[in-house]
Amino acid sequence: MPKIQYTTAAYNTQLCEKVAIFKQDFAEFTFPEPDIFESTEKHFRMRAEFRIWHKGPVSTYCMFSDDEFKRAYDISEFPIGSELMNRLMTELMGEINANEMLRTKLFQIDFLTTLSGQALISLIYHRKLDDAWTKVARELQAKLNIYVVGRSKGQKIVVEQDFVVEKLTVNGKEFYYQQIESGFTQPNARVSEKMLTWAVNKSRNWHGDLIELYCGNGNFTLPLSLNFNRVLATELAKPSVKSALYNIELNHVLNVVIARLSSEDFSQAMDRVRSFNRLDGIDLDSYNFTSIFVDPPRSGMDPHTTSITQRYENILYISCNPVTLRENLKTITQTHEITNVALFDQFPYTHHMEVGVTLKKK
Repeated sequence: MPKIQYTTAAYNTQLCEKVAIFKQDFAEFTFPEPDIFESTEKHFRMRAEFRIWHKGPVSTYCMFSDDEFKRAYDISEFPIGSELMNRLMTELMGEINANEMLRTKLFQIDFLTTLSGQALISLIYHRKLDDAWTKVARELQAKLNIYVVGRSKGQKIVVEQDFVVEKLTVNGKEFYYQQIESGFTQPNARVSEKMLTWAVNKSRNWHGDLIELYCGNGNFTLPLSLNFNRVLATELAKPSVKSALYNIELNHVLNVVIARLSSEDFSQAMDRVRSFNRLDGIDLDSYNFTSIFVDPPRSGMDPHTTSITQRYENILYISCNPVTLRENLKTITQTHEITNVALFDQFPYTHHMEVGVTLKKK
């Protein structure tokens, strides 16, 4: 497995290459010079998962090569992982190797860490877990000051809680987010802060009311709510909706309503094609929607949802897939002009790049 060089020069080189590829791929569009938001070179990743390799009486973390041979490599350090993750990796493996109850048929370990100093660790087994395991896991949790979840086939044991609370700072204001075990969160917290700050700053003078599609746990919803009279946000996944509601209350936000709908269903509701019980009590006609924010999955937006965005004066689009973003922009730029572009290096040392775009109706 080739060794990555975690140096300033190596990082700057790969970042410049990604920026150049983006400009080439989007050459058909007219847009201002992109804002570039760098990552730190090390310790930027807040979550990771590792397979466990058992060699006699000793277990280690391992990863597998992505070639046809799928060779296992011991992991003694993880430079891109958060400092908290790296410390816990060493301490945790020491505890596992000292206790057969924790070690026996342990298959995988997932880490979720935060800037706020909390950590949730999932221990995944190829055996049924019992009360004896829970007792040892509770002792482990107290000793390492972490939260522990145990999993095996058809089984989930939550020792205390299955979430952490992250703290992200946007323009000097702190926002708190419940992040659930096995749920989606942005892996690079410092770059996430930059994404949130950019989105808030670029939409500061849009006013009116905001529609948000694909709101997740309310990551963007909370800080964006400062710029609008009211926000109507939609999300289909039940765990994400539950977290979004939790986060709204946790942050004392009063002008946000969450509707559990897919973007396609919400588009039909806006067009009065169908009515939905999940919108009971929400008067769509009472809103003065001037702007729409979308943060779609890698597949991008379907044609109808894309056409819905074109109805609004302002569009804020965060994309995790430049390929589908490009396809969506071919339609959107028929009615809107691109006013701002930003590139966020969420995933250093990979080809992935998060992109932010604002557009205004022509």
